[in-house]
Amino acid sequence: MRSALIVFVAVLTVLAAFTPAVAAGGHAANVAQEEPTCEFPFEGEDATGEQVTIEEEPDSVVALQPSDAQILFEIGAEEKVDGMPVNEYTAYLEADEELDISDDMGSPVAEEVIDRDPDVVLAASHLANDDVVDQLRDAGLTVYVFPIEESLDDVAENVRTTGELVGECEGAAESVEWMDERLEIIEEATADEEHPLAYYAMIGSFTAGDDTFQHELMTTAGVENLGAEVGIEGWQEISEEDIIEEDPEWIIYEDSAEEPPVSESVMGTTAYQNEQFVEVDAQQFNQPGPLVVLAIEEIVQEIHPDAYAEAEAELEAGSDDADDDASDDDAADDADTDDEAADDDTIPGFGVPAAVAALLALLAGLTHRR
Repeated sequence: MRSALIVFVAVLTVLAAFTPAVAAGGHAANVAQEEPTCEFPFEGEDATGEQVTIEEEPDSVVALQPSDAQILFEIGAEEKVDGMPVNEYTAYLEADEELDISDDMGSPVAEEVIDRDPDVVLAASHLANDDVVDQLRDAGLTVYVFPIEESLDDVAENVRTTGELVGECEGAAESVEWMDERLEIIEEATADEEHPLAYYAMIGSFTAGDDTFQHELMTTAGVENLGAEVGIEGWQEISEEDIIEEDPEWIIYEDSAEEPPVSESVMGTTAYQNEQFVEVDAQQFNQPGPLVVLAIEEIVQEIHPDAYAEAEAELEAGSDDADDDASDDDAADDADTDDEAADDDTIPGFGVPAAVAALLALLAGLTHRR
């Protein structure tokens, strides 16, 4: 979704927190409060005011944007995906090129989606007013448009909703729990750390302020967001004068740029002079899905290395537990399979547990949203 983000910026209405709603002085809130229940028919109103009805659990799903695809993969619904953008913004998902429904600019092509005749189409928030949604609905397809993610809680809620829409509620709940647990560890480790001022530098002098999930990613990682400090809300251009006056200690930028995209005058700031830069994975930082947690961890590792070292053992222990749980699940599945085979010679297939999917995404993570 990064393309959409840069096109405002295209009102990259992207993204936020399920977990710790962390504002200055905030603290982690447990977002795995309610497990969503998968019941069909599903009925609900989407961000466009459309009453969406899904009669039975979908077998075929199309994701219009990279963030939609990320969530589907993370909750264990990748086998249901019959269409998605396959480009640099989803390379980390390693999807088959035959699934691609996007043009050279990364925008979804209505005809490609219609030809696949999916049971449901998932559309990221910034497509709410896009013609492609109308075209798909006019063709008789069921389209669900997600609300704007302005916090981590919003991100978590969209993960849960995705699970309800496609019949993967357990996987969605596990993904949110994974996020919540890792964020709680990070927040506890950074609670007593000083929060230096950081400038999120984007191409075109844009930056994120309040009411963006990127703002919360930064504050959760233990830094103050310069954009919010100068009164920016949402996505706006920031003046060189404001940056220089605030004099950030750190500059955060995306790995899609070879170096921080700042003007010559901004190179005089403390952050630039001391080469205090944090390069974050563009897709993890900009796609409102479970992997935003990894972007937070990247920032903490660079800016609060001691706190990260303290948290790392717990983070790795959580990953080890996920491995153990997955092994136990696999063993149980194998036993069930043997019993069923003895009864009727049939061997049902088993999907990859969501815990393993989340772990693999963590280990694979850091490749070049929305």
